[in-house]
Amino acid sequence: MRWIVVLAASAVGATGADVRDFGAKGDGRADDAPAFEKAAAAGPLWLPKGDFRLARTVVLRADRGPVGLRAAGGATVWMEGSGPAFRIVGGHTGTADPRTLAPATAERERMPLLDGVVIAGRHPEADGVLLEGTVFATLTRLLIRRVRHAVILTGRNRNVIVSDCHLYDNHGAGLLLEKLNLHQVNVTGCHLSYNRGGGIVVRDSEIRNLQIAACDLEANMAADGPPAANLLVDTRAGSVREGALTGCTLQHDGKVAGGANVRMMGAGPDAPHRAGFFSIADNVLSDAAINIHLRLVRGVNITGNTFAQGYTHHLLAEDCSNLTVGPNTLDQNPDYDQGKPRNGVVFLGSTDSSIHGLHIHRARDPEASLLIRRCRRFHVTGTTILDSDGAGIWVDRSEWVRVSGSLIHDARGPKRPAIRVTGGRRIVVEGTLSGGAGAPSR
Repeated sequence: MRWIVVLAASAVGATGADVRDFGAKGDGRADDAPAFEKAAAAGPLWLPKGDFRLARTVVLRADRGPVGLRAAGGATVWMEGSGPAFRIVGGHTGTADPRTLAPATAERERMPLLDGVVIAGRHPEADGVLLEGTVFATLTRLLIRRVRHAVILTGRNRNVIVSDCHLYDNHGAGLLLEKLNLHQVNVTGCHLSYNRGGGIVVRDSEIRNLQIAACDLEANMAADGPPAANLLVDTRAGSVREGALTGCTLQHDGKVAGGANVRMMGAGPDAPHRAGFFSIADNVLSDAAINIHLRLVRGVNITGNTFAQGYTHHLLAEDCSNLTVGPNTLDQNPDYDQGKPRNGVVFLGSTDSSIHGLHIHRARDPEASLLIRRCRRFHVTGTTILDSDGAGIWVDRSEWVRVSGSLIHDARGPKRPAIRVTGGRRIVVEGTLSGGAGAPSR
């Protein structure tokens, strides 16, 4: 005899606490916040298909037991109040070292998980998700749009993963790391675009191990707002070190004055080490006022990237040290030749840096394709500069600079010097092959 056993579904099933069992309507009219709060007391939440309206923030207390939220396809949360739709609060006060992980934290908090839900704003001060005091928090497959800030990390967090998310069309930042103490954060496979206050924004924080990989960061700035960036790291208060931006596409909007694809700002001339120890590798950067803007940073490696349409600069480094700019392709592809970008590389007041294997084609900066001004202890080797509207390389009022093994040519005929040296001391130019653009001058 075969038996078929049917078990009644409990309020807390395999997927979590179904919010409908706690009074949620999901009809887009009722305020479902009270039902969410009741369900959260029973464990991680499960959202079926529906439109769930929240008039206030739902707080998920990880320090009181495992929390999270998973949703079926078609589940949308509409945030109609100010603040985040979901605020996840943990009790972790240690570091990333497992020896500092309290047993209660390890057993009860267990990786807060948000997965598969759409969050949309209907209030000018609505946010998406805020994390504070968490450990192993994981955000996956989220679409957050039309809020202020999509995801906020603040306070103290450790070992955070944000992956496969769409943070899109928000009037603040896509991912905001603010007033944050954090080690180990991985942002992978995400689409962050049209966030008018910046794509990934870091400010007033102490962060180590910031890894951004295989993401699309696009048009995260507004013409009528303050200068923003697809990636903004601002350590005028705080520090950010030990990080990488790898395999990403960063682009748009070149019409925004002061905008940048990547902008890193250090604390000041007496503490440039607070921003840096960072790798920018194998990315595509285009269509911004400045593709990469570094100010008062130390120890940044830029290599293997492809640049186009740097309307003011491809790369601007101000008062930096220990930069390595390796083989990168800076090329104005004719299919993208719009608005006459200047496409120059400029180092101002910087020290102790190396440029090797750089390829610059069709820079329109009237001064030079590569300008080194008021710098000290620079080594420039193996640089190829083609069809430059200005000088190929201009070394101005600098000292202890060696330029060697470069190829500088302008197929359009004589225009500007291949290499220009003005002022300064202990500058060596050797082994350069030039044509069309003239001979070195001093």
